[in-house]
Amino acid sequence: MYPINPDRTKPWNDLPLLPPARELYEDIQVFTQLGNAKASLGRLQGRSIAIPNQGLLINSISLQEAKASNAIENIFTTDDELYKAYSEQQSRQLEGPAKEILNYREALWLGYEYLQGDQAFDEAYFIKMYRTVSQFNDGIRPPVAQIYIKEGGSGLNAGKASYTPPRGQGIIEAKLQNLIDFLNDDDQYPLDPLLKMAIGHFQFEAIHPFRDGNGRTGRIFNIHYLTKKGLLDYPILFLSRYIMDNKDDYYACLSGITQKGNWKSWLLFMLKTVEVTANITYNKINDIISAKDAILDAVILENNISRPESLVSTIFTEPFTKVKHLTDRGLYAENTARKYLDELTRIGILEKRMIQGNSYYLNLELYRILSE
Repeated sequence: MYPINPDRTKPWNDLPLLPPARELYEDIQVFTQLGNAKASLGRLQGRSIAIPNQGLLINSISLQEAKASNAIENIFTTDDELYKAYSEQQSRQLEGPAKEILNYREALWLGYEYLQGDQAFDEAYFIKMYRTVSQFNDGIRPPVAQIYIKEGGSGLNAGKASYTPPRGQGIIEAKLQNLIDFLNDDDQYPLDPLLKMAIGHFQFEAIHPFRDGNGRTGRIFNIHYLTKKGLLDYPILFLSRYIMDNKDDYYACLSGITQKGNWKSWLLFMLKTVEVTANITYNKINDIISAKDAILDAVILENNISRPESLVSTIFTEPFTKVKHLTDRGLYAENTARKYLDELTRIGILEKRMIQGNSYYLNLELYRILSE
């Protein structure tokens, strides 16, 4: 029997260390769903390897992941605002939701790079992710920090504590180190990586080691664990999309462990998240590749356009393109770059938009695919 949190208003300093007992989740439904998730993830990995321009996925899909994860925390922006901000590449000068989303995307890539080679998960990794998404400079929250997880909605319990994470001198650090050992040591803790990811995500959320940004940091960890274990080459899985669409179930399954010891429902939810989002990402990749190939054929027919392959690759790296993107890559002189982008607008591939006095060229097909 898994110990539960008896008083939601008091710090759960007795949060059990990992791993949970196998009998809590060894179940035919869990293993069936595990097989489905692994099959979908393997199909995605095989398809992504075949893409010659990884930037097509890295920039576009990671931005959508960042947008969805922030939306879970009620940080919203429009696609236009987001892609405009990204095309400017000046996130430090931004304010509001677009800046928050670009911070998340930056964390996706900082963590991915940090974990290359023999580098294992450690406390420094989690602090780096927290600092990047929150833009705070502190680390593990001190014992005096009064952190509560509050009930949402508008019911009778709205605003009341639904869970209080551990608190006290050295307690958070010890539980976080146990989580790190569990993640890194596959000899002492042999378990399928997808199950480890789901278990690790719950434990991180239960420890809640930082003042803010724990939800975003925990969702970033999910993707980094999959790339570290070789299940994905790049952090392109759109996990937060499913969580956002099933936000109430996500939080209910988390609290189901603390209040009922129900690990099975949590694992089923997270494995379904992997299966569904791997399929979504796989389909988006196929749609993007098909659109790119069709547009390249159309551009090649325009005999007055030189380097059509490079031009099409650039407009598929992100939805909004500027003249500067082409000149910075050394593809064309400024007047030529503008002429070609205007030509693609004329034949219906791009849509020219004037935003705050600047010209942006929107790739209509890429925008449509990412927005679906």
